[in-house]
Amino acid sequence: MKNITPSIQKVLDKFLDEDIGRGDLSLINTEDKFVNAHWISKQNAIFCGGLFIEYIFLKLNASTKVKLKKTDGETLTAGEKILELTGPVASLLSGERTALNLSMHLSGIATATKKMVSYLEGTEIKLADTRKTTPGLRVFEKYAFRCGGGINHRMGLDDAAMLKENHIAWGQSITQSVEELRQNIPWTAKIIVEAETPQQAKEAVQAGADGVLLDEMNPEKISILVPQLREIASIKNKKVIIEASGINPNNIKKYLSTGIDLISSSAAITKSPWIDFSMRFNSPEQDLL
Repeated sequence: MKNITPSIQKVLDKFLDEDIGRGDLSLINTEDKFVNAHWISKQNAIFCGGLFIEYIFLKLNASTKVKLKKTDGETLTAGEKILELTGPVASLLSGERTALNLSMHLSGIATATKKMVSYLEGTEIKLADTRKTTPGLRVFEKYAFRCGGGINHRMGLDDAAMLKENHIAWGQSITQSVEELRQNIPWTAKIIVEAETPQQAKEAVQAGADGVLLDEMNPEKISILVPQLREIASIKNKKVIIEASGINPNNIKKYLSTGIDLISSSAAITKSPWIDFSMRFNSPEQDLL
């Protein structure tokens, strides 16, 4: 089993505690019986969660053996076997729902991400996630996004400074805000400005922002604006990352020739359906194969 950080282990332990509570009341004389089981996918999908599945079942009983047929990020076809399990029936039954729920959710995100990333093939544009994640699940959901081929935006507010609409609304000018941030944040941290107008975007680049997020701008406007932002950055001898957000996933292809570096979207995490997986115990005949 690959190493999982202690902080992730604690979260997975809480997931198990949530479901098992004081003990599985459904178990009857099963504690010492070893069985074989397997998971199958009922849909075409991108698999995600193997790392966590192993931990969950081994946490319940260290003698359990987990044999993954697929690694995270690999393609599954409907009816394909995902993994094989050998262990005490009590442990397999107690861990089944927690492991399935997490993996089905994460595989849904990875699958949706892969579809969106496919629209960007042949370009240098990257797809990034956002902070719109399920509380308590952010690290898992962002991991699933990476398994689908996307890249991660900031994990939290302490990763980078981003001046968003509400910061700008009650704060000083973008220029003054960028200058103050530069004086107070670690030199390793980036400053990103969310711009709703071309004027805000230009001011952000002129002020020395490391990135500009063009929020809900149409591709025609972005195509005109990007060369102007590049010219301002060039004069200042500075590289700037230009990002578009607020884009309907179905319209991504309209932005491919705009000159942007990044598209950020929450859709793969917030709108993706779970992938249907199932755990089945092997029949005696299957065990003989």
